[in-house]
Amino acid sequence: MARLRTILAFCLGGVLMAAAGQAAEITVLSSTAMREPLEALVPQFERATGHTVAMRFESSGVLPATVKGGAQADLVVTTPALIEELVKAGKLQAGRTIQFVRSGAGVAVRAGAPKPDISTPEAFKAALLAAKTVGISKGPSGVHMTAVLERLGIAEQIKAKAVVTEFGQRVGVQIANGTAEIGIQQITELLATPGIELVGPLPPALQADIVYAIAPTVATREPVAADALVKFLTSGAVVPIVKKMGLEPT
Repeated sequence: MARLRTILAFCLGGVLMAAAGQAAEITVLSSTAMREPLEALVPQFERATGHTVAMRFESSGVLPATVKGGAQADLVVTTPALIEELVKAGKLQAGRTIQFVRSGAGVAVRAGAPKPDISTPEAFKAALLAAKTVGISKGPSGVHMTAVLERLGIAEQIKAKAVVTEFGQRVGVQIANGTAEIGIQQITELLATPGIELVGPLPPALQADIVYAIAPTVATREPVAADALVKFLTSGAVVPIVKKMGLEPT
């Protein structure tokens, strides 16, 4: 652990050298799936630079309207498709999008419950059909699951017993309280939810590849400090931390 801290400190020193100067407050508006990674990483940036970061988290289904409605932010963290939508709406800077991390979808059950076999598409299909209730998100993983269920030919069967979370809510909570017997969401969100156990990622043939990216707004008030934060979040210094959270750097 001490060695890891030394490596991180060394990497931070190189990445953040340009951030020295007057401290600034940076405002970040992010999709809720990135809450835990940002809450873990941003304090390191703040300690290293003296800047402060105010973070606001909203579901992917709500965030675009918030930005279009004029919410003040220096940076937006969400999927590339939503960033492109906001670029076209004139809210984010064109040509400035930088990919942050890639997130896969996983399956979870309540802590202590038997873990079904999900190693192949057929095994995963059987596990869903055997479950009394299935938790599904309205977010990116839920959109992906809709296509997967159609592909597996069980969309109607699962629809009849699906527990669909509202935007901003997590499937893991439904699993933990017994509302859903089994659930699918992004692994990073499942790992952050107490009272459940990760069964594993979706089978490779069915896996999602949900990318999160960062882009500055056209109305950013702290462009230099915001750029320094982007450089830190996409640097090698963050790799060990994001991997522990079930994410892969892009």
